[in-house]
Amino acid sequence: MNRIKRILAPTDLSELSQLGVRYALNLAKAFRAEVTAYYVVTAHELMQHGDIKEAAGQPLSPSTPILQRYQFALARFLNNHFSDLTPWVKVREKVELGKPDENIVERAKTEESDLIVICTHGRSGLSHLVVGSVTEKVVRNAPCPVLSINAQSRQAETKLAAAS
Repeated sequence: MNRIKRILAPTDLSELSQLGVRYALNLAKAFRAEVTAYYVVTAHELMQHGDIKEAAGQPLSPSTPILQRYQFALARFLNNHFSDLTPWVKVREKVELGKPDENIVERAKTEESDLIVICTHGRSGLSHLVVGSVTEKVVRNAPCPVLSINAQSRQAETKLAAAS
């Protein structure tokens, strides 16, 4: 097994995705690896936040105000939830527009990631059929091993521990 040097930690900035990012940061600390915290903004998100009109017809680069807002959101997410780990790990932040599963696979190739740590949202039924699973698609197409963290089982453990 090769030494883990680069870990890709995709996030959608949700509470559920925090577990995957935390796991990636802890692994990076243990292996002295670096982490890329990676946020893929979808067209659906742009529409939800009213940014789609602003984005229409213009090329989006990292200096575009729309992407800068999402970059700020990622930085705030990391600072608010992982300030206990970020001093110990080299963390790079990356925000792009696109389809999460495709972008994650491409980013892993581009950065020559040794591992992708991703949290599954545990959708099932109709939601799973319609949306599909980003994690499943990443596992199928990734150029490196993928560690999938099941957030729902972890949340149940946390609730049980808190109730005790």
